[in-house]
Amino acid sequence: MDTKLSYFNFTYPRELVAEKPSKQRDECRMLVVHRDSGEFEHRIFKDFIEFVNPGDVVLANNTKVFPALLYGEKEKTGARITVFLQRELNRDMRLWDVVVDPARKIRIGNKLYFGPNESLVAEVVDNTTSRGRTVRFLFDGTHEEFVKHIRSLGHTPLPDEIQALRNIENIDAERYQTLFAKVEGAVAAPVAGLHFSRELMKRLEIKDVVWQELTLHCGIGNFKEIEVEDLSKHRMDAEEMHISQSVCDTIMKAKADGKKLCVVGTTTMRALESAVTIPGKISAYDGWTNRFIFPPYHFSLPDMMVTNFHHPRSSHFIMASTFGGPELIMKAYELAIREKYKFSTYGDAMLIV
Repeated sequence: MDTKLSYFNFTYPRELVAEKPSKQRDECRMLVVHRDSGEFEHRIFKDFIEFVNPGDVVLANNTKVFPALLYGEKEKTGARITVFLQRELNRDMRLWDVVVDPARKIRIGNKLYFGPNESLVAEVVDNTTSRGRTVRFLFDGTHEEFVKHIRSLGHTPLPDEIQALRNIENIDAERYQTLFAKVEGAVAAPVAGLHFSRELMKRLEIKDVVWQELTLHCGIGNFKEIEVEDLSKHRMDAEEMHISQSVCDTIMKAKADGKKLCVVGTTTMRALESAVTIPGKISAYDGWTNRFIFPPYHFSLPDMMVTNFHHPRSSHFIMASTFGGPELIMKAYELAIREKYKFSTYGDAMLIV
């Protein structure tokens, strides 16, 4: 199999990027890809329940999106700036890794002001990348009070491509979050999980489908372009992940009993594969992962995968192609484009079985 980036290139009309979520989470369209026969089905997402049986395991990512976008002003000039919080580096010193825009005007020593009456101040203490900075927030109070204040000022960190189409709205705080989000720490949503409604999850429970969760905090690296033609040379940004032994045991028992494992989303798949010790075995994992999955790669545990329609040359598209088979998934995308499926964060779903 060719492991060149250019193999995973395609074009699609930009109007296929979903500007807003579907009215109901589980009523988006779903293209079902059958790996054994190479056939496709056009469904809606609530039909997902027809593809799982009692005892099968559905594994999802329960990370919770942090309101990581701050809008503020630069000292003296009053120039408008955007700060995208990435990661807390030091809790006591309130040091954070951030991405700033416009970056060329933000230098070490600059102070940045946020909120009504400039209620929050940050000082730039280091340059990390062309747009990356380390900032120290100047705030009197406990860590809990500081986090509460950040939340009150922060906005939902929608991808730039959606912000280019419209302003962030109140509904985004709800819909750019899965219904099972529990562990705060992500700055990007695990978008395949956005399709699961309360009604569908209840129907899965009634059908005795086993729901399990892990945590992988999706970072800004999810939006980065791959810049090397040889995929073996690409390095993913590390992301924090946790999978408990009880979840591992549940999965291993189900597989031993001949049941299927359905993985919800590329972030969940990356976490699962990071926990594999030997083929067909997983153990608890508590740490960081920069796993990048590209062909050729053998998946020994998952039988099915829910994913969205992703951008060309993206790590998400490459992973979905690896699981479904590059030629088959490319054909599926060609069909999706012809049938005007919606792409990206708020787009339609693909179920690979």
